[in-house]
Amino acid sequence: MSKAAKSETIEFPSFDASKATEQFRDFAEKGMEQTKEVYARLKSGAEDAQKALENSFETVRSASSDVSLKAIGAMRANAELTFSHLEALVGVKSVQEFVELQTAFVRKSVELGVSQAKDLQVASSKAIEEISQPVKSAVEKSLKDLKVA
Repeated sequence: MSKAAKSETIEFPSFDASKATEQFRDFAEKGMEQTKEVYARLKSGAEDAQKALENSFETVRSASSDVSLKAIGAMRANAELTFSHLEALVGVKSVQEFVELQTAFVRKSVELGVSQAKDLQVASSKAIEEISQPVKSAVEKSLKDLKVA
């Protein structure tokens, strides 16, 4: 029975605490390095996002100013056209002259309105493009950086 007991003995490898400590230290150091790298990327991304937002806000201010000036110019032109029409109506001597003045005024108003709408559309499109460009660039850069990582 003693021979059978000896043949069934299972030996477990010995546990070396110094190797385990060394492996744990290596694992912790690698974890810290990876954490530092991720933090650096996040910090860089946050700084890029902040710069993009600052640029966007400045662009919004500038672009909205341009669109506002276009709108004010359009209102001024409309007011001038209306006042000149009213001055012309004061001197009307016949119904035919009134109809002619009114027809010309409506035609000029429509032409001016169409022209102003086109100008505002162009200014608005330009503003939207300028406003979205910094954010678009930042997003593209971030996606590119993510693909590299």
